[in-house]
Amino acid sequence: MTIMTDPQQESFRPSMLLNDTRYRSYTFQFIALMVLIGIIAYLGYNLVLNLRAAGLNISYEFLGEPAGYDINQTLVEYTSRSSHLTAAIVGILNTLLVAFLACATATIFGVIAGVLRLSNNWLIRKLMSGYVEAFRNVPVLIWIIIIFTIMTAVLPAPSAFRGDDPDASMILGSVAFTNRGVYVPMPIWGEGSMVVVVTFILSVIGVFAYRRYAKKLLYATGRLLPTGWPSLAILFVPSILMFFVMGQPISLDFPELGGFNFRGGLQIGAPLIALWFALSIYTGAFIAENVRAGILAVSKGQTEAAASLGLRPRRIMNLVILPQALRVIIPPLISQYLNITKNSSLAIAVGYADITATLGGITLNQTGRAIECVLLLMLFYLLISLGISAVMNVYNNAVRLKER
Repeated sequence: MTIMTDPQQESFRPSMLLNDTRYRSYTFQFIALMVLIGIIAYLGYNLVLNLRAAGLNISYEFLGEPAGYDINQTLVEYTSRSSHLTAAIVGILNTLLVAFLACATATIFGVIAGVLRLSNNWLIRKLMSGYVEAFRNVPVLIWIIIIFTIMTAVLPAPSAFRGDDPDASMILGSVAFTNRGVYVPMPIWGEGSMVVVVTFILSVIGVFAYRRYAKKLLYATGRLLPTGWPSLAILFVPSILMFFVMGQPISLDFPELGGFNFRGGLQIGAPLIALWFALSIYTGAFIAENVRAGILAVSKGQTEAAASLGLRPRRIMNLVILPQALRVIIPPLISQYLNITKNSSLAIAVGYADITATLGGITLNQTGRAIECVLLLMLFYLLISLGISAVMNVYNNAVRLKER
C-alpha cells in the first residue's frame, strides 16, 4: 500500500530571486525602484550644488512677508498688508471655487447635451451636435476671452442704473448685470442661522436617501414611488419651518447704487463668470460625448424590455439606461474634472486671482523665488488631482458591475 504525501517545501536560496518565477518579478521591481531613487537623488543633489554655486538656497521664509498687492475677489479676509501665504490661500480658494462650480455645471450641460444628441427630434439632435462640435474644437482660452469681452462690452456700467430715467434696471429690484460683474443679494447670518443651515444639509441628505430607497423598492417589488414632490418637500419644508422657529435668523443685504458703483450685496466678478461659464460649456461638450458613448454602450434590448413593461421614455432613461451607462461614463469623466481644475490656471488671462496668478505670478515676480513657488504650485495641483481621482474612483467602484 502506497501513502501519498505532499512534497517537502524547498528552502529559500538567494539564487531563487532570479531563477524562481515566484520571486523574479519582485526582484526586477526592486531594482527598478532603486534605480529611480538613485536618479531622483542625483537630480536633487545636482540642483543643490548648482544653487549653492549661484549663491542661492531654497527657503520659504518669503511666505511670511507682506504681499503688497490687492486681490479683486476673495473668500477670506485679505488686504495688501497680508502675507504671501494668505495671498496663496486666497488663490487656492478661488481655484477650488471655480473648479467646483465648473465641474457641477459642466456635468449638467454634458448630461443634457449627451442625452439630447440621441433624441428622435432631428432639430434638437442637430443643435446638440453643433454645440458639441463648435465648443470642443475651439481652445478654451479663446472662449474665456470671448465671454469676458462680451460681458465687458455689452453689459451696462453701474452708472447706467442711476438717475430718474436710468438706461438699465435691476432684475426684481435686487439683481444687476453690469460690465463689472453681477450684483446679487448677500445673506446675513444671524444668531441661530447655523441651525437652519444644518437642517438644510440634513434635508439634502434626506432627499438622496429617499430617492435611493424609492429605487431599491422599485427594483425589489416593482412598486413605483413618486420622487418629484416628495423630494421638494423633504428639501424645503424642514428648513422653512426651522427658519421661522429660530426667529428668521437669515436676512438679505441688497445691492444699492452709491456713487459710481453698487454698495452692499454680493459681487460676482466678470472674470469669475467668464472663466466659470467658459470652462463649463467647453468641458460640457466633451462630457456630452462621454454620456452619448455610455448610453450607446447599453444594449438596445434593455430599452425594448423596459418599454415592454410599460415604462415611459423618461423613466427608462433614468432607471434603466443611465445607471448602466455610468460604468462607461465615470472613468473618462474623471479626466474631464481634472482638465477643468488644470485649465482654471488660464484665469490669469482675464485677471481672476487663482493660485497661478497669485503664487505663480505676482508673488513669484516680487520675491524671485521661482523654484519654491513652482514646487508649491506643482504640489497643489498634484494633491487636488489625486483628491478628485480618489473621490471619483470610490463612486466608480460603487456603480461598477459586481461580479458574482
